[in-house]
Amino acid sequence: MTKVLNEVLAANETYAGDFGDKGKLPLPPGRRFAILTCMDARLDPAKFAGLKEGDAHVIRNAGGRASDDAIRSLVISHKLLGTEEWFVVHHTDCGMELFTDEVMRSLLKQSLDTAKIDADGWHDVGRGPGSAEADFIDWLTIRNQAESVLSDVRRIRAHPLVPASVPIYGYIYDVKNGRLVEVLEATKAGRAA
Repeated sequence: MTKVLNEVLAANETYAGDFGDKGKLPLPPGRRFAILTCMDARLDPAKFAGLKEGDAHVIRNAGGRASDDAIRSLVISHKLLGTEEWFVVHHTDCGMELFTDEVMRSLLKQSLDTAKIDADGWHDVGRGPGSAEADFIDWLTIRNQAESVLSDVRRIRAHPLVPASVPIYGYIYDVKNGRLVEVLEATKAGRAA
């Protein structure tokens, strides 16, 4: 077993030992909202949104983007589990701002190993082989946080499976101070009808 695996299993033992009545929580989220946000380890939605187990759905992916799968999860969240409000939360200093689709595709063509970044950009240091399959993926990179939040809120709002009654709020989490900063144009675009 690896050190990380041992640490995770030990932490789980402690958590399970104090689990209490959490096994009785209902399936629908108690506060009836969902958050779509980035997988970045510096973001803790439970803390920045004041959540505890059972409160809300948290959907995470690279960049917190409104991918097909994220929209699928939001639709399930509303249709089957009753969420009534959604938040799209991107963040400052996001890794998705550090590359383009073309860079990612080029790196993956060379090898599948972890690349390195320096002042001159990304460099593949793997042995290969890589794969051209990366050419068929939209990596949903970010050039401007406010624009990406607005774009994602608009995409969700326009989706034919998203009811007009669900408001969608747009925010940027500041990794330097922990504050949520509203993207007013995104929240306006996400208004419920």
